[in-house]
Amino acid sequence: MHTTTQPVAEAPAVVAAPEAAAGQDRRGAPGARRSGGRPERGGRGAPRSSSRAPRTRSEFDQKMINIRRVARVVAGGRRFSFSVALIIGNKKGKVGVGLGKAGDTTLAIDKAVRDAKKHMITVKLTKDNSIAHEVEAKFCAARISLQPAHGRGLVAGSSLRPVLELAGITNIVGKVHSGSKNGLNNARAAVEALKKLKV
Repeated sequence: MHTTTQPVAEAPAVVAAPEAAAGQDRRGAPGARRSGGRPERGGRGAPRSSSRAPRTRSEFDQKMINIRRVARVVAGGRRFSFSVALIIGNKKGKVGVGLGKAGDTTLAIDKAVRDAKKHMITVKLTKDNSIAHEVEAKFCAARISLQPAHGRGLVAGSSLRPVLELAGITNIVGKVHSGSKNGLNNARAAVEALKKLKV
């Protein structure tokens, strides 16, 4: 019994189609550059570069006197807006009072800050952060007086206190002589009194 051996045919080599090979070269590895020279975009978790500049803090501090919702009557009904009165100062001698009105509270505050900067004054202070002499002032129905008080600290009420505090005055006595409860008028009367200071 003799056996016959037949030659085993070799398996044909798998050759990638030219279209597939070209597509693979086009796609490339993840993160590879495209043919146009641009890098492929990262996935959803790729970090974004923030182009916003950091917000600088203002040199002025601010305190709000009041915020009111006001309305005006028109043919179609009532239209509401907001009125904001505030005080700004740097606690180094500069202080101002402003009023702003807008349909949104943020816009009203921005307008009030701009108005306060426009009407800002510089206060002449003594070495111990007081005033040189007694002053009085009147604005509308508000009447106030300011007296220097060395070593007593800041003694004032109503809206006089934030005006004097933001101006940087620490040794003073402020009095409201009128029955006016209007904080904006009291604050403006305090500013008028500080304008009268003479060193």
